[in-house]
Amino acid sequence: MRKPWVVGVALAAVLLGACGDPSSGPGSEPPPPAAPEASATTHQRPAATPGAASPGAGGSRDVSPGAASGEPPTVLYLGDSLAMENQKVLGRELREDLRARYTSAPYSGTTLCDYLEGSAQRSLVPAADKAAALVRSLRPDYVVLQFWGNAWDYTPCMDGITYAASPERYFERYAAAARRLTEQIRAAGAARPPRIVWVLQGPDPITPDRIRRVNTLYEEHAAASGGLVADAGGTVSPAGARYTWSQYLPCDAYERAHPEYCTQQGRGRTALHLDDDYLHFCLAPTTSTPKPCPVRSPGILRIAREITRVLGEHVRSR
Repeated sequence: MRKPWVVGVALAAVLLGACGDPSSGPGSEPPPPAAPEASATTHQRPAATPGAASPGAGGSRDVSPGAASGEPPTVLYLGDSLAMENQKVLGRELREDLRARYTSAPYSGTTLCDYLEGSAQRSLVPAADKAAALVRSLRPDYVVLQFWGNAWDYTPCMDGITYAASPERYFERYAAAARRLTEQIRAAGAARPPRIVWVLQGPDPITPDRIRRVNTLYEEHAAASGGLVADAGGTVSPAGARYTWSQYLPCDAYERAHPEYCTQQGRGRTALHLDDDYLHFCLAPTTSTPKPCPVRSPGILRIAREITRVLGEHVRSR
């Protein structure tokens, strides 16, 4: 087993900018419904459920608001490289469990400020894929935000503010971006603003306190703004040690019932990370062209199932 705490900050920045696109891996993920793939390095259109309203079309959706009417909800998924690798599996889970109308538009290496309107010239996200723009065109019931909290001066919208150089400025800037993004999403939703779901992140072996504070920020902001919290990071953390990083965890009940997700059945444990990538959960090497994870990966499924569970509970409670 590797020792990730010796990995340099420069490597972390590279990892944030890529997700796996290998030709082989530990096992093939059962393919989700076909949908266009959104690259984090090119201005492609977001991946969407077939039949959903096209982003940027400016027209109305062909379904009623799910959360308000009992019909299937419409879900928009935004985020960084973790969302990039998760997007197909999450879409599959939401469709199967909630019959959701689903669109994903993640961009690797991004942070919250990249999705703010007015930042297109200093951002890794083009204007058409900003959060508010997509909300106006898709009219989602839920916007799921999954961001690791980019801390390596990777995206220009952070103006060079990094956790390593100035932790307090970093958190102030990050909290301000969270507030602005919430305001823009709610304004774009007009009379029916979507519910925002903040995804809590898993342990960080290099800066454990940073990710703890990022998650606290998400929780406090969700409580103050009427959002939801999905502790997906808790599903990839050891029991009783929420912020302790581990490459392997005991197989959970689902993985025991589906042995293809229990990668080391003889030892009763499953792999969450590759040996040389402490951050991503795709059990395939990262490449320079970000893509959804193409192989079966227990960590990704755990994250997707928790997000789906939280959304399902909210949808069914209305």
